[in-house]
Amino acid sequence: IIVAEEEKSGKKFPLLLVVGLIVVGLVLAGGVSYFIATHVMKNNASTTEHRDPGVFVKLGDPKEGLVVNVGGVNSGRYLKIGVVLELSPDSVGKDGKIAAPNETKILDSVLQVLRTKKAEDFDPNKQDVLKTNIKEEVNKTFGKDCVYEVYITTFVLQ
Repeated sequence: IIVAEEEKSGKKFPLLLVVGLIVVGLVLAGGVSYFIATHVMKNNASTTEHRDPGVFVKLGDPKEGLVVNVGGVNSGRYLKIGVVLELSPDSVGKDGKIAAPNETKILDSVLQVLRTKKAEDFDPNKQDVLKTNIKEEVNKTFGKDCVYEVYITTFVLQ
């Protein structure tokens, strides 16, 4: 009888140890998850920019976009590009359209950026630099940050 009781208690000890380790592991995992959710995610959320939704404006011909000679007049290279600007709502009229003088200024700024680039500058890996240059030039023209984002919808270099 004593031997049977010792065998039963011997099996209970490892079982209690395993259950205890599982409970400790779950509590530890919950604590780590809570820390990540409250501290790390809070820091990431505070760095996002909150702004009104912008107004999308396509530059140039609605179907063709813009056609520009690249690398100077004698290079014989042409770029067909579709550029869409996301503008702040206060930079466009209530009807969602840009006033004609402002549209002319925007087109001039974008074309100036595109014309000054060499053919090598239109590499797909450098497209973010091109977008940034367009955004900075248009914002400089208006003296304020009216462009939220620049999107390139079509791109053909010949």
